[in-house]
Amino acid sequence: MINITLPDGSVRQYEKGTSAMDIAKSISEGLARNVLSAKVNGEVWDANRPIDQDSHVQLFTWNDKDGKMTFWHSSAHLLAEALEAVYPGIKFGTGPATENGFYYDVDLGEKTLSTEDFKKIEDKMLELARQKNTFDRKPISRNEALSYFKDKGDEYKIELIEKRGENEALTLYQQGGFVDLCKGPHLPDTGKIKAVKLLKVGGAYWQGDESRQQMTRVSAISFPKQKELTQYLHMLEEAKKRDHRKLGAELGLFMFSEKVGAGLPIWLPKGTALRTRLEDFLKKEQIKRGYQPVITPHIAKKDLYMTSGHYEKYGEDSFQPINTPREGEEFLLKPMNCPHHCEIYGHKPHSYKELPIRIAEFGTVYRYEQSGELHGLTRVRGFTQDDAHIFCTPDQVKDEFLNVLDLTMHVIRKLGFENFTAQISLRDPLNKEKYIGSDENWTKAEQAIIDATKEVGLETVTELGEAAFYGPKLDFMVKDALGRSWQLGTIQVDYNLPDRFELEYIGADNKTHRPVMIHRAPFGSMERFIGVLTEHCAGKFPLWLAPEQYIILPISEKFQSYAEDIQNQLAAHDIRGNIDSRNEKIGRKIRDAQVNKYPFMLIIGEKEVNENKISVRQSGQGDEGAGDMGSQSLDEFVTYFKTLL
Repeated sequence: MINITLPDGSVRQYEKGTSAMDIAKSISEGLARNVLSAKVNGEVWDANRPIDQDSHVQLFTWNDKDGKMTFWHSSAHLLAEALEAVYPGIKFGTGPATENGFYYDVDLGEKTLSTEDFKKIEDKMLELARQKNTFDRKPISRNEALSYFKDKGDEYKIELIEKRGENEALTLYQQGGFVDLCKGPHLPDTGKIKAVKLLKVGGAYWQGDESRQQMTRVSAISFPKQKELTQYLHMLEEAKKRDHRKLGAELGLFMFSEKVGAGLPIWLPKGTALRTRLEDFLKKEQIKRGYQPVITPHIAKKDLYMTSGHYEKYGEDSFQPINTPREGEEFLLKPMNCPHHCEIYGHKPHSYKELPIRIAEFGTVYRYEQSGELHGLTRVRGFTQDDAHIFCTPDQVKDEFLNVLDLTMHVIRKLGFENFTAQISLRDPLNKEKYIGSDENWTKAEQAIIDATKEVGLETVTELGEAAFYGPKLDFMVKDALGRSWQLGTIQVDYNLPDRFELEYIGADNKTHRPVMIHRAPFGSMERFIGVLTEHCAGKFPLWLAPEQYIILPISEKFQSYAEDIQNQLAAHDIRGNIDSRNEKIGRKIRDAQVNKYPFMLIIGEKEVNENKISVRQSGQGDEGAGDMGSQSLDEFVTYFKTLL
């Protein structure tokens, strides 16, 4: 018999060789019907894989992130099986699950695939799914795997195998007549896949290397129910209207340039105004709460990130060393701000009486993302974090964490995000080699987050294995107007970087002690936050944040002087806007103002000039049009405007 520990801490006994599916059935048949995979001792497994030792087991369904990833990973294999049936002789690269769906990179040879082929591929996938073929896992040696794929003539799989160690055990998965090199996990069978939709086809270089073969990437999504696919496709149509890349171009917020480089956004005047206003809002809040602004360089010696541990953990995702003329010097583009802030704290001695010390920076960092993963502002190579680090004594951690929690929730709500989940991201206790620091430090840091969230009555969910490598986190998972979830703000408690940088303060006992470090970024990154916010509000930003809060529309050029006078008076009230002086009909000006999402249109004609008034139209919310507010004096408009801020 073996002991199985469930997430609630209860322990049950089962025969050796039992599976997660057997465990689910012992709890309820209804649960078993919904189980897709399971986490066994920190590793996600097939639900039908035998368990031979005492284990911690967590069951995953469609409602769990890991359950969805298993579902989509299995769907990628089903897609590959369908592609092989429709295009015999094609060769396969990799086919992972993604945040929303899955893809497979394939080499079609002389064949072609377009959107016109989607229907027959989808039909084939569903035909194969209805066969309810099991996903059979087969451990295999490196040499056996090489032999199999050499016989098949699939050089991409051969290359992947040859990168593995000589004695490394590999696994193959087979469903129906399709066999793939894969570590899993997978669904119990293909029958759980009830609805599929191919979304796009495009090019992708093998292994992300532009010097290698260009492959065909087929992207898709799948669901356990047709109704969920229908809802998703409707959401996609709404998302197209709100796409921040489309709105960013239409509203003149930002741009990208091939000459500058992919994933490096350039902020245009209106976007800069929007971003600056966001920064100013947070800077004012930070000053109120005792933060001191700092500025650090965009590059640093590689040794800095060796000390912090960032190079060991994220070196492959960093822009590689910049060599200087002096022998032996290596610099990196800054991937994180926290090592720099550790140096700021450590540059002089500190007494416990000075703590907490709170330093904040809108610091730009750089991380290498493969070109195929870049996406507008939400996935870039250079971005600015609203970073701050608090250095405090251990007995100050709870209060400081609560203060940061209050600030973060204030920021999120101020920007109109009311639907959010606070996720406590902890270390995976069964996979500790991923992290730095002692068990004692981790226990203290995790408990500090748990205690603080309980004290304020914040509803949370807990995710094991989602902590940063140096400490646990409280992540804010925000839902936008379309119900999509985004990870934005984060708060992290860190006992480990102060150890690595040997940071100290003199305590009341006149002895040296280690401070605790709290990392926090309410926005997360300016780029990602603005991208998400743009889609959330469909480009109709909150009035206080809008780059231009009004547009004056003179009916003809003879009213230009009056328009300029109105603009000057509004500027005196700190109300910002512009004049549409084009020689266009008023109907065209109104339509263009609606497209450009101006909160207010101030129309000026002969009647308004004679009566010393303005005709006001207010933009609607969401997809609503503008509402006519009639003729008003400037004082009436200013009074009303200020009630909305």
